[in-house]
Amino acid sequence: MPLFKKFIKLLIPEKIQAFLKKTVIRIYYFGHQYKCPFCKSYLRKLLPAGLKFPVLRQKEVVGGGYRSNARCPICGSFDRERLLYLFLLHKTDVFNKRLKLLHVAPETKIACLFSDNQGIEYITADLNPQGVMMKMDITKIQFADNSFDFIICNHVLEHVVDDQKAMSELYRVLKPGGGAILQVPISLSLKSTYEDFSITKAQDRQDAFGQADHVRIYARDYKNRLERSGFKVDIFQSKEAFFNNHKNRFCLNEKEDVYFASKPKGKTVHVPEGERCYLLAG
Repeated sequence: MPLFKKFIKLLIPEKIQAFLKKTVIRIYYFGHQYKCPFCKSYLRKLLPAGLKFPVLRQKEVVGGGYRSNARCPICGSFDRERLLYLFLLHKTDVFNKRLKLLHVAPETKIACLFSDNQGIEYITADLNPQGVMMKMDITKIQFADNSFDFIICNHVLEHVVDDQKAMSELYRVLKPGGGAILQVPISLSLKSTYEDFSITKAQDRQDAFGQADHVRIYARDYKNRLERSGFKVDIFQSKEAFFNNHKNRFCLNEKEDVYFASKPKGKTVHVPEGERCYLLAG
């Protein structure tokens, strides 16, 4: 078999090999059970994704645990990316307005859509500067108050020790009337967010939080933590909006909700804190 594969590689150009491989995958996964909103493929099933660490199963962590049917075999989109795209497309007007948007730790599929939109001033950032426009620590955001109309910062806050500082910074740079999507993995069994900063070793964090670089497991009180920074938070249940006749057409995680945070309009008051001024909505 190895000799046969080598022969095929020598005989058929790489571009044609890639095309044939994609064609075979499309044929194998073709069906009418699901549809990917990114590549528009019709699929009978998807690929698995997520981690299998015991704590994620025990704490019923949505957005972090293993899912058997989550990743599109054609374009590679994950269930949480599809949910984000559908929410942005159907529940916001970000694709139809001229606005300034900050995308922290950008999802590849979503980033491509915004990069191609000439009406959006699009800025990508991450603590790791590779593949983004700028390096950014979200506990010390290098933009002025009220800089952005919209912010997307998903699956980041669970990595940040001082998440309240990060939330306050995201609130500060968001314009009054602006919106933000701030998704995190959330436990359905915990009553309150679990964090223990005495846990510092990678293996211990993996055992406690489900990932070596996580510092907490959020619970339903995540909404309250965002509100303490000034945000108004609406929880959007994807199952109610995107499950047509109770059918999960886009193969979303039916337990995942969207946490949509907004900065209220109204009078604003600058409150000094150190050398910064934070904008608070009245």
